[in-house]
Amino acid sequence: MSIYRALAGGCTVSHALHGSANSIGGQSQTIKHRYGTFDPEVLKMEGAPRTIKFALGENPTNGGRSDDLQPQSRMGVEFVIRQAFSEAKQYMQRWDTYNKNKSVKGFRGAPPAYSLRYETLADLLRGKIILHCHSYRADEIHMVLKVCKDFGIKRLVFQHANEAFKVAPELAAAGASASVFSDWWQYKLEVYYSTAYNAAILVRNGVVTSINSDSPDLIRHLYHEAGKTQKYGGLSDDEALSLITINPAKQLGIENRVGSLEVGKDGDFAIFKNHPLSIYGVPQYTIVDGIVR
Repeated sequence: MSIYRALAGGCTVSHALHGSANSIGGQSQTIKHRYGTFDPEVLKMEGAPRTIKFALGENPTNGGRSDDLQPQSRMGVEFVIRQAFSEAKQYMQRWDTYNKNKSVKGFRGAPPAYSLRYETLADLLRGKIILHCHSYRADEIHMVLKVCKDFGIKRLVFQHANEAFKVAPELAAAGASASVFSDWWQYKLEVYYSTAYNAAILVRNGVVTSINSDSPDLIRHLYHEAGKTQKYGGLSDDEALSLITINPAKQLGIENRVGSLEVGKDGDFAIFKNHPLSIYGVPQYTIVDGIVR
């Protein structure tokens, strides 16, 4: 039903992320809204880059209220991430040493123990996985920028990022991008301070920015969410539409297939009655893979 409602709102692709209870979570999935199938494998967007979910702030720390769970502080979140990256580098080095020596005559060493956790983090360090990080506060966003710089991670997207406008130049300089809400905040303490101008400020600073839903309701009218940036920030039609088309495609590494109307792309688009950024805009058809869904 959620996919059907997304299609009714002209949305053709989703990035399916799990919750934010862990500093380092699991891998995520980019899906196409191929409504009508009961096979989840059919929903997967074949060839889409791998992604992984990280989280900062109150979600992984539980506000420091857990007796037996770590981390319990924002500093602890940074420690967990740095420690995991350091251990993954050591894991990579052990395998590099083994692979280098195993062909040497007389070598009798055993291969290192396989770890799916470290294999995933190693691929993240190699640039094969895009990091999507749940975030709100500017200080934590800036912290992750520094951590990723220290470990050479360049493919980085901040999710929600309510205070990203405070560090917009730093995000642009690092080549990081942000997927933000249009005007959704103040539902807990760490998201009390934000602004509806967030997306516009990011765009004006050269940050690849998108509007996300994080909701089965908002996904039905992302075009309205994008339109709000024209009232709050004065973005042009092209700039506002890019927040829900080519920019999220870039953040998912699928811009060569979707996100714009070009020869050779997948044929994913929506047809509206009235301007899609107007409050009178109504999706009439949503086409995925060239098929009216």
